[in-house]
Amino acid sequence: MRYGGDNRGRLLIIVLIVTSLFLITLDLRGVKVIDGIRVGTQTALTPVQKAGSWLISPLRNFISDVTHLGRTRNQIERLKSENDRLRLKLQNRKTADAQLSQLKGVLDLAGKAGFKVVSARVISQGSSTSFAQTITIDAGTNSGIKKNMTVISGFGLVGVVKYAYPNSALVQLASDPSFRIGARIAGSQQIGILSGQGTRKGVLQLLDNTTQVSVGDVIVARGSQNGRPFVPGIPIGEVTKVDNSPGSVTQTADVKFYTNFTSLGVVSVVISDEGIDPRDSLVPPRPVPTPIPTVTVYVTPSPSPGA
Repeated sequence: MRYGGDNRGRLLIIVLIVTSLFLITLDLRGVKVIDGIRVGTQTALTPVQKAGSWLISPLRNFISDVTHLGRTRNQIERLKSENDRLRLKLQNRKTADAQLSQLKGVLDLAGKAGFKVVSARVISQGSSTSFAQTITIDAGTNSGIKKNMTVISGFGLVGVVKYAYPNSALVQLASDPSFRIGARIAGSQQIGILSGQGTRKGVLQLLDNTTQVSVGDVIVARGSQNGRPFVPGIPIGEVTKVDNSPGSVTQTADVKFYTNFTSLGVVSVVISDEGIDPRDSLVPPRPVPTPIPTVTVYVTPSPSPGA
């Protein structure tokens, strides 16, 4: 049996060698037997390859998505960071433009009055232990600012310096309930005392009950001796309501401050007024009302029947 197995093995080898030589001979003579076999094999395997590709494609896409997920997330974070940076830059630009506009307004007012001023930025706004309504500015004694100096904006009175430090100062706003200032009605010599009410509204108490005060009258600072704490002629506000109660000893009037205390960005402290009283030259001009167009209608009488 051993010799029989060896004979079968030798026979198989001889058959394979002969078959190979036969196929090689046919191929050399131009007979495309091998190509036919290759094409047939490929045709038979095509459905299997398609099925394999269909099965593997979702897995391949999933792996690709996972690979790019981290990269996409980093791009989103980068875009968010850039968006925040641009938004902050835009906000800073708007703030700078607003402060520049306020600075121009206050310098125009000071120049018109002939005041020597030191301009400063408002670095905080709120209450303190002693005063209900204050602001802190970024200039102090090193810039020549002292206690009891007038503080103004481009619209008029802001308040008075209460405490001055080397590089900052605390300003009591005119809206503070404990604030008091001598005031007069622009265009006349009628005087009174204006006090803050905690809002943008102040109350003027006239010292003369016979004084004529009307809605729309402009109130300005009367001024203090040597210009401290208040320089003269600074616009304060406009009368919005008059109380003429019968039998009252004095008249009172509500006054709306020109300055909006909640939006202060830049103010100026009056260092010197050079003894000049601007009188009413700082009173803001009244807006010119828009004329209402008129239409003229001409009526031609009809002739009478007997004419």
